[in-house]
Amino acid sequence: MRYNVIGEPLPVVICEVDPGETLITEGGAMSWMTPNMNMETTTGGGLGKMFGRMLSGESLFLNRYTAMGGKGQIAFASSFPGSIRAIEIAPGKEIVTQKSAFLAGEEGVQLSTFFQKKLGAGFFGGEGFIMQKLSGRGTAFIEIDGYAVEYNLGPGQSMIVDTGYLAMMDATCSMEVVTVPGVKNMFLGGEGLFNTVVKGPGKIVLQTMPAYAVAGSIIPYIPTSSK
Repeated sequence: MRYNVIGEPLPVVICEVDPGETLITEGGAMSWMTPNMNMETTTGGGLGKMFGRMLSGESLFLNRYTAMGGKGQIAFASSFPGSIRAIEIAPGKEIVTQKSAFLAGEEGVQLSTFFQKKLGAGFFGGEGFIMQKLSGRGTAFIEIDGYAVEYNLGPGQSMIVDTGYLAMMDATCSMEVVTVPGVKNMFLGGEGLFNTVVKGPGKIVLQTMPAYAVAGSIIPYIPTSSK
């Protein structure tokens, strides 16, 4: 499989698929494809994994696209302005992502539910109690809201991240939620009550334009109907 990501900030990844090769994706992610790409809808590993995907904000079913009788082409467009990152998944190189970050991937990529070990990280951290873990082996395409900024954290190093700005982290990283210090800072600072602290070792990817933040900035300008 060969791929090319074009069109930022409204990106699409165009994949050239060898005969018999299969890509997996969430329902509705396919944008265009050649006629010889055969689609099959599956549960992606049974009812347990299907239920886990529902909890993590993903589609209940996965679509498998296989090139039949020759090379094929298939494209997956991002659902929000930002960027698409190609991540190589392998044993020992698993990643944890925000909800709905997975766009598509090779058949060897496995999707599972990732539960935060600390309840506070789930209920107040902005990424939800349930995130998504990608394991197995292969290339996975991840959606980033806005521009992606990467940091490599060493053992013991950490980064304080505002709610929703963590897009992805290596599975070797950990998360915890801390309160903003000082009562005045908490209630008058405009940054909310909690921050997420991500600790290394591992790489983290932050995003500059979380979808929820964009929605929040637009709401005041939406006219309300009056009777």
